[in-house]
Amino acid sequence: MKRIFILEALAEFEANKETNFKLAGWVDARRDHGKLIFIDLKDKTGVLQVVFNEKEGQTSLNFKLADSLKPNDVIEIEGDMKPRPEKMFNSELETGRVEFEVKSLKILSKAETAPFDISGDGYEIGEDNRLKFRYLDLRRPRLQKNLRRRHQVENFIREHLTKQGFVEVETPILTKSTPEGARDYVVPSRLQKGKFYALPQSPQQYKQLLMVSGLERYFQIVRCFRDEDTRGDRQPEFTQLDIEMSFVEQEDILNLTENLFISLVKNLYPEKKITQIPWPRLNYQEVMKKYNSDKPDLRKDKNNPNELAFCWILEWPLFGWKENEKRWDPHHHPFTAPRDEDIPLLDKDPAKIRSWQHDVVLNGYEVGGGSIRIHDPKIQEKVFELVGLKKEEIWQKFGHMLEAFKYGVPPHGGIAPGIDRLMMILQNEPNIREVIAFPKTGDGRDLMMDSPSEISQEQLKELGLEIKKKIKKKK
Repeated sequence: MKRIFILEALAEFEANKETNFKLAGWVDARRDHGKLIFIDLKDKTGVLQVVFNEKEGQTSLNFKLADSLKPNDVIEIEGDMKPRPEKMFNSELETGRVEFEVKSLKILSKAETAPFDISGDGYEIGEDNRLKFRYLDLRRPRLQKNLRRRHQVENFIREHLTKQGFVEVETPILTKSTPEGARDYVVPSRLQKGKFYALPQSPQQYKQLLMVSGLERYFQIVRCFRDEDTRGDRQPEFTQLDIEMSFVEQEDILNLTENLFISLVKNLYPEKKITQIPWPRLNYQEVMKKYNSDKPDLRKDKNNPNELAFCWILEWPLFGWKENEKRWDPHHHPFTAPRDEDIPLLDKDPAKIRSWQHDVVLNGYEVGGGSIRIHDPKIQEKVFELVGLKKEEIWQKFGHMLEAFKYGVPPHGGIAPGIDRLMMILQNEPNIREVIAFPKTGDGRDLMMDSPSEISQEQLKELGLEIKKKIKKKK
């Protein structure tokens, strides 16, 4: 007999009155009543009450095995599904009108006592402990629900964009270290000793090069890496929805993004209400003056978990002045286009240049950012100079893009909403670690795998690396 999931068995029982099934899963709880042992069996679909009844002539071996069961043991059972007596219905369970009488039991795996309770939400348990035993923590219904809903959201996005003529393209993870705003994670090359790859902060340059290639409509649900201080809504590695389009204006990108997320909420979160449609479009300078923040929370009732207040922040300055380095710093990144009428100010007054940047804010969090990109290589080179790069550095770091732009580049732009932050808000979670399967701690460590960790001298030698220990200076 083939193993079947709990809710599949329930459906067959209710539809066809089929009663005999093979089930498998984890022991969720156990209750002893003399000659009766009740087990809650859990699999990915649900929980079912299982009965071992010595009075009903079950073999002594079955009952003895059942008597040895503890929570988290993995078992396989065969038997019959039966209606519960009406007075024993459990309205809190989808399977609360039935129970399963076991005819044979096989213990597939024994479990030690878990280091913490995994039956509740887990918010009260120390995060270090939860992350060290994350594979146990993930058994919680809340976290299972978060991961399954995340899958539904990503699947919805893929289907929606595919219908809009977008093509999902994978871009490299091992790439080149270029200044894009945050520190790179670097990877030493074994074959090219003394040289390094970088993990991408985003696929920014690749997606622009895909526009040069003529793809026109690209997207990717992609992992990105930034070596920066972590916090509740930030991780060293994160996932974003990356979108780029050719022959578009900012209005096209705003409309596409709004339609995508309004449709997503309507289909997957019908209980949630978007405060205002179309989304408000706010001027950066006015928002800073009114809210003293570029991430205003526009909810009418901040205690209502089902209110979603989206808004756009537009008309950003292209640059901010970095006094300590005596140079201009891009507000977004150095590929963001200045507004056409402000291009002459590149040589006169960079502080007054407005850009084609657009940020999406949701309930006080930035959940996405993008822009129309520079597609004129002369303007791109000028922006690189303003952010402090010398001519030889520009061609060393970005020569591949400037070279590509010589061969006919269409006007293009895009946006990159963050999947983790979006899911955190939609699932009403306090931080993004609750919607990521295997997150890092606040200081960037993986306690389950014990990383980052040291590597052997042999590996260091292969890579041509040497670790020098700090010598303490004598007082």
